Amino acid sequence: MTPKERAPRGSARGWPYPQSTTAGPLDDLGPEAFDFVRRTGDLLMVHKFGIDEIMTKLRIWSEEFDYSHEHDPIEHITSRVKRPEAIAAKLSRRGLPVDPVSARRHLTDIAGVRVVCPFVSDVYLIRDLIRQHEMEIVQTKDYIAAPKPNGYRSLHLIIKVPVHLSDHTELVAVELQIRTIAMDFWAAVEHELLYKSGGAVPDGFAAELKAAAEAAAGLDARMSSLHEHSEVAPG
Repeated sequence: MTPKERAPRGSARGWPYPQSTTAGPLDDLGPEAFDFVRRTGDLLMVHKFGIDEIMTKLRIWSEEFDYSHEHDPIEHITSRVKRPEAIAAKLSRRGLPVDPVSARRHLTDIAGVRVVCPFVSDVYLIRDLIRQHEMEIVQTKDYIAAPKPNGYRSLHLIIKVPVHLSDHTELVAVELQIRTIAMDFWAAVEHELLYKSGGAVPDGFAAELKAAAEAAAGLDARMSSLHEHSEVAPG
């Protein structure tokens, strides 16, 4: 892809933010972590299939809406499967057995999909489509209706995706984050600033970040209003 080219709307891109590096070396997690990494093949494979299932649905909806309604509710999609060492570290921090069975039972963020939408209404449209199509939403955290104290906004869903294997069907938990372009821009920059500062929030940053998040929310509201007016305006 040349610098001038752009990935098609609704296409998958690599997860844009590095996963946390706080897991530390496997040496710090004990010998069970090494064994865990060796035995995670099936665990990671079925979670990848869960991502594949939902990505296929999202791409179909994106193309359908673009064709039928002349509005694509999906700007772009990213996905990732958590690394074995990150899974082992999370289980260890929670005081849980570091093994694939424990990971399946207790972790809901091994598979992650992020959907970025043009407008806030698109965020909830995608949520409603998920509800209607063979995927159970088992947890909802609406940080758009109730932003985090730092100003973070996004809709987080944990969904159970049926993965049809050759001899059985398995329900796989997938963490789905749905947000607008403005919310995604804020989250990316906030992550970059904190990453460069080692995770600590420098003096004065918290208030500035929250103000920036509110400005992004205001931009979302203005753009949504323009979009609504453009839909009713005469051609």
